[in-house]
This record gives sequence, C-alpha cells and structure tokens, in this order.
Amino acid sequence: MKPSPAQTKSYAFSIKMVSLCRKLMVIDKEYVLSKQLLKSSTSIGANIEEAIGGFSRNDFKYKISISYKEARETRYWIRLLTSTGYLSEEDGGSALAELDELLKMLMSTLKTLNRA
Repeated sequence: MKPSPAQTKSYAFSIKMVSLCRKLMVIDKEYVLSKQLLKSSTSIGANIEEAIGGFSRNDFKYKISISYKEARETRYWIRLLTSTGYLSEEDGGSALAELDELLKMLMSTLKTLNRA
C-alpha cells in the first residue's frame, strides 16, 4: 500500500528532527529541550501510522487529533530553541515551514472528519 502524503511528509520530518536533535545533543550539549523536541516531533508520524491502522473512524480521528497536538507541541519547542539561540534562524525557520505544512494537512483531515 502506497503511503499517504501525511505519512510521507511526517516520516521525512521525523528524519530531519532526529538529525537536528542529534546535533543539539552532540555539538551543543543540550539534552533536555532537544529530548522534548525529539519525542514530540517523532510522535507526529507514529500517531499517523496508528491512525491508519485504527479499527474505527473514531479511532482514526482520535489518533489524527493526537498527531495534530504533537505537531503543535513540536512547533513550540522549535520556536523556543530558535529564540534561545540553540537553533539558527535558518534551521528553525525551515523546520517551522515543514511543520506548518504538516499542521495544515492534519487540520484539513480533522475538518473533513468532523463534517461527516
């Protein structure tokens, strides 16, 4: 089965976040905030995968809503790390741009599910 656009985008985003967090841990010796970012950012795609494997429409909707909330949390950590100088404006801006695309996809899915 071909992955959905949300699966593909969230997986690519997770890979980027793993690399970014590794840099924060190894180069900047920042462990607390980077761990929060790692957990929330990789949870987005994991919850999308769980949603697709859901047994009911409600299960699907619930997992997509968790994915959306994790994406919002990730947005917070990226903004915080950028504002405090751990992430460059370029890295933070790039990550936020990708994340905003994911947020739009997830919100669109939730709106569609709420209409039906």
